[in-house]
Amino acid sequence: MAVISSVNVGRQRPIAAKSGTSGIDKRPVVGPVAVRAPGPKGEGGSGLDGDHISDTKNHGGDHQAVYAYAREDLDRWEGELGRPLSNGVFGENLTTSGLAVNEAVIGERWSIGEVVLQVSCPRIPCVTFAVWLGEQRWLPRFTRARVPGAYLRVLTPGTLSAGMQVRVLDVPAHGVSVATAFAAFTTQPDLLPLLSGVPELPPEDSEVVARRLAQH
Repeated sequence: MAVISSVNVGRQRPIAAKSGTSGIDKRPVVGPVAVRAPGPKGEGGSGLDGDHISDTKNHGGDHQAVYAYAREDLDRWEGELGRPLSNGVFGENLTTSGLAVNEAVIGERWSIGEVVLQVSCPRIPCVTFAVWLGEQRWLPRFTRARVPGAYLRVLTPGTLSAGMQVRVLDVPAHGVSVATAFAAFTTQPDLLPLLSGVPELPPEDSEVVARRLAQH
């Protein structure tokens, strides 16, 4: 059964990165957390109440309202890095269990209680993530692993809490997964044509696809 292992939010904290502060240090919350569509990127922040985003130009907004990462993938990273990784340590808002987040299809919808979320795009790792983890050559290492986790839109607001079941409502016929989209944007540009037929991508991602395809 797919469930939410924890709902995680981050407070504004100093970090030795360009922004100077970050909310990437997310920690599990006890009890329900309100979730809603936060508005456009650059104006809206996180989709979760109490969750801070410093770099609103590049993070947050309606198409990146919630970030989900699988506990199973964190467990694999624990073995590889040789250190414990708590829920929320990758900056994820939802740590899931029993859900193949990276195999989710762009545009598929998840029902969690009264809340409906939609998979929008993969997480592309940034320098702040590397600084926070403090691992050597973290960005290429994370990229090669192709387990980026998924950003989600909030289609129906409500509250989320640990232990709630996740049900997949529907899956788009195009079949392009989070992992495939991530590879296309990073290490396998030959996959970009697959993304041109994915209307559920964020507009800025669709523009990147169109521009890169036009260049080739």
